[in-house]
Amino acid sequence: MSKTEVKQKLVGPWHTVQVGIWLVGLAILVWTGKWWPGILVLLAISLVFEALLRRFAPTAFVREEPEKPEALKEPEAAPVAAPASNTPLPPVPQHREELLPSECPKCGGPTRSQEVTWTGVQSADCPYCGANLPMEKGLVSG
Repeated sequence: MSKTEVKQKLVGPWHTVQVGIWLVGLAILVWTGKWWPGILVLLAISLVFEALLRRFAPTAFVREEPEKPEALKEPEAAPVAAPASNTPLPPVPQHREELLPSECPKCGGPTRSQEVTWTGVQSADCPYCGANLPMEKGLVSG
């Protein structure tokens, strides 16, 4: 079976009949002791029964959805309450990238807005040594 084919599962009383065929067949094989040709005959009987069901009772089968591995499953999101229409949303703080110094005064490492750890709108820590970076004085609005 290829990866693009959809698996179908036998359901309802037809599944019970299929299980019964196997149990009775295995009991006969145990009783007679003729395992080698008997198991092939039992397999053939089972396949013929399934083929007849596909031909005359197609509703005996349902599509089986493949399960995703745990790593690929998406986590279920908790429901989020929508804010009331008359309450304004809080403003999103904008980091003042233009206030960053070009390098850290403690370790001399280059400071880039994507790499620093922003601790506030006008406050950031060095990505290399963790020191708090002093913001440029001339541009601070307050």
